[in-house]
Amino acid sequence: MAEIVLIRHGQTEWSANRRHTSYTDLELTPEGEAQARRAGQRLGGRTFAAVLSSPRRRARRTAELAGLAVTEVVDDLAEWNYGEYEGLTTKQIRVDRPDWSLWADGCPGGEAPEQVGSRLDRVLARARELVADGDVALIGHGHSLRVAGARWIGLPPSGGGLLKLDTATLSVLGFEHAVEPVLTTWNAPG
Repeated sequence: MAEIVLIRHGQTEWSANRRHTSYTDLELTPEGEAQARRAGQRLGGRTFAAVLSSPRRRARRTAELAGLAVTEVVDDLAEWNYGEYEGLTTKQIRVDRPDWSLWADGCPGGEAPEQVGSRLDRVLARARELVADGDVALIGHGHSLRVAGARWIGLPPSGGGLLKLDTATLSVLGFEHAVEPVLTTWNAPG
């Protein structure tokens, strides 16, 4: 049975500093480029029927360095829109909002968890169509891919808060008994 492989982009300056990065289009750091190459090596020559990528440079560059040819750029794979919190760390946000949680509250001027969940549901529906032809890779971002993992196993978007995802890691969405969606692998280093 074919699988859906999630690949989080390699490290950027902001991800290294734990700053929320959605629409700011950053390049990978040298370490991020090395991480992306290692992720490609870990794929071990696996072939994909389709490779879907976020439109952000950091995701597309990760695909390139991992040796994957992007077949579709998908806007719905973009990172959670952090709105007014773009570029801030959780610690900075909590100075004014001590109880703030991305997973419960979303972001002012940005997206609510349900909005991100709807986007990722569309991505997963597309991937389900494509997986009939073989493995599918989704190249994206930390929070949005965590939502994808949660939605795959039937959790609400907030369930992504329970799934840690480091830069340039590989996660695999699969099936048990050919029908039940399961997390086969999660947050495996590249």
